[in-house]
Amino acid sequence: MTTETYRDAWGIPHLRASSARGLAHAQGRVTAHDRAWQLEVERHRSQGTSASFLGAGALSWDVLARRARLDDTARRCFAALEHRDPETADWVRAYVDGVNEGLPAGARRAPEFARTGLAPGRWQPWTPLGVWLATHILFAGFPAKLWREQAVRHLGPDAVRLFATDGPGTAGSNGWLVAGDRTDTGQALIAGDPHRFIEDPGVYQQIRLSCPEFDVVGLAVPGVPGIAHFGHTGTVAWAITNAMADYQDLYRERLRRTGAGIESLGPDGVWHRAARHTETVEIAGEAATEIEVIETERGPVIAGGPEGPEAGHAQPHALPTALALRYPPRVTEDLGFGALLPLLRARTVADIDRALDAWTEPVNVVQAADTEGGLLHRVAGYVPLRAEVNRIHPVPAWEPGHEWHGVHEAPYADLTDGIAVMANQRGPATPLGVEFAPPHRAARIRALLDARRTWNADGMHAIHTDTHLASAGPLLDHLAALDGLTPDASRLRDRLLAWNRRMDAGSTDAAAYAAVRGAVVRHLADHPVFAPLTESPAYPEVLLPWLALLPRIGYALEHLLSAEELYGIDRPAIVRTALEEVAAEPPTGTWSDTHRLAPWRALPDEPDEPGRPYAEPGLAGDHDCVLCTSAVPGLTDRAARGPAARYVWDLADRARSRWAVPFGADGVPGTPHHHDQLPLWLEGELAPIVTDWTLLARTEETNDRPA
Repeated sequence: MTTETYRDAWGIPHLRASSARGLAHAQGRVTAHDRAWQLEVERHRSQGTSASFLGAGALSWDVLARRARLDDTARRCFAALEHRDPETADWVRAYVDGVNEGLPAGARRAPEFARTGLAPGRWQPWTPLGVWLATHILFAGFPAKLWREQAVRHLGPDAVRLFATDGPGTAGSNGWLVAGDRTDTGQALIAGDPHRFIEDPGVYQQIRLSCPEFDVVGLAVPGVPGIAHFGHTGTVAWAITNAMADYQDLYRERLRRTGAGIESLGPDGVWHRAARHTETVEIAGEAATEIEVIETERGPVIAGGPEGPEAGHAQPHALPTALALRYPPRVTEDLGFGALLPLLRARTVADIDRALDAWTEPVNVVQAADTEGGLLHRVAGYVPLRAEVNRIHPVPAWEPGHEWHGVHEAPYADLTDGIAVMANQRGPATPLGVEFAPPHRAARIRALLDARRTWNADGMHAIHTDTHLASAGPLLDHLAALDGLTPDASRLRDRLLAWNRRMDAGSTDAAAYAAVRGAVVRHLADHPVFAPLTESPAYPEVLLPWLALLPRIGYALEHLLSAEELYGIDRPAIVRTALEEVAAEPPTGTWSDTHRLAPWRALPDEPDEPGRPYAEPGLAGDHDCVLCTSAVPGLTDRAARGPAARYVWDLADRARSRWAVPFGADGVPGTPHHHDQLPLWLEGELAPIVTDWTLLARTEETNDRPA
């Protein structure tokens, strides 16, 4: 049989082959055709070589990738996969062969290669594992431990609780499962939207993979075979959200140089040899830089080093400390790729459950349902057992008690009245994490679902696009308690108290609320009690967003305003000042005038580049709305993070399922399917999923690769 490539009206690839291996090759090839530039950016990021063509702005990431040993970890995990699961390893190789076959033609389509002078390179068998690892290495937010360390040092231990929310850089999601007894058809529905930084091209690829073993539609990660996060096989469907689990540790290391190399002080009080070598990082337009790569028994050193007094000239306590990162695949040599083929082959919830036992990272909450009435709500992933303090902040490597000693069992949860909601709130994963999202999104989704007894796929639009902002309550309560205001401030206060608390795109009240909120955040951040937290710490630039004070206060504002006491700060006075300030110069437009989409692109736009919409589209929603389009209060109303896809999986009929991504199926600027889904995405609409092959256009036919 030949391998066939079909496209629907949105240019989404539907692939059909005679074997799983042939299908993996076809998936790699079509992804290289559609997303060549994106694939090569991700490959270079996983290797720590992206600054060689993107310039100095990518250097901090490259240094982190090299010091964290991402590419080496991917190699080790693939070697272990070959030994443990040769079928999956061969399937990954087939995908890589397809990428390598398709890259030259794909690169000729993409103008970014000519702009940067980059030639398409060659993918190695472990490259998909490296792409997966690089995509998710910051997913669990280990840099937040550096923030908590500073906050506790300057503000005391209560700061952990006050600032314990999904902060800057955190990926999240909404997801909900409606059992068959709550639907019009008697079969389950699964719907939701992953919240990530919006990238162009997008982080998810809509695709269909069909062979005699399986026929699956879902959202793939470009550069990785199969469908990991969101899929529908016809008889079973699944979806994930970030569990907000903590499964990476930072260790303060005491290092010293000796004539033989570098040593680290272990918990046994003995100095142990650390691995050490140097690497050269190329930078476009600048001289290359040499970095030192060190790894202790805990893990790779990602910041700091042994510079300082030589051994023998100072006591160990006088030596400087470095930061080592311990993360599961570096320890276990397993990235969970053994789950990918079983997910594609799944027919029931029990099959999904078994497949997820092999999942490692990122740690997710998973919901699944099948046509036999099976339901699943569980956590999947590797979370090590260790001391509770390891989760809070960096721990001293030279002290005992911080070792890993086993793995948490996967928590499971039940549905309540036929419904399960996951929105990064505290839930089944509570014992595994520190910082969770406020309960507002989850509570709002639940309330909307409970407003009707039965649902169908068409009704999910109203939930996806809901803009109610429950977290506005504490600030509005402070406004209500103010007296003695100027007339302008009094009128603004009364207007906000009458506001419906919806962050609608065309709302002038939402714009006014956001302006007052931003002013409150800035005035709080300027208070002297927080001054020590404004100092820029000597950490790699790529980690600094997690340590910035203004976003931390912006995301934790609800907690800070609701706390019984806040370090002696006169919060009513700050709210009064902010209100008067905005009343004197109120915003003149609507929320969407300033709340605009700001996607990340590896290369900045050029004025003459075809196909780029330079006007950033206006948005509805906000960080704590179900329509989660995250501004950074006090800093910017622009949203870099939001729904990276939307989906509805209908178990009654897969053809009634639907999906959308922010831009389109094609990563090449100026092509018909580059941004054709953006109007759908902005309105919360979804494209139909076409399952009838006769309604698709066959665009390519090639000979199947041998199995």
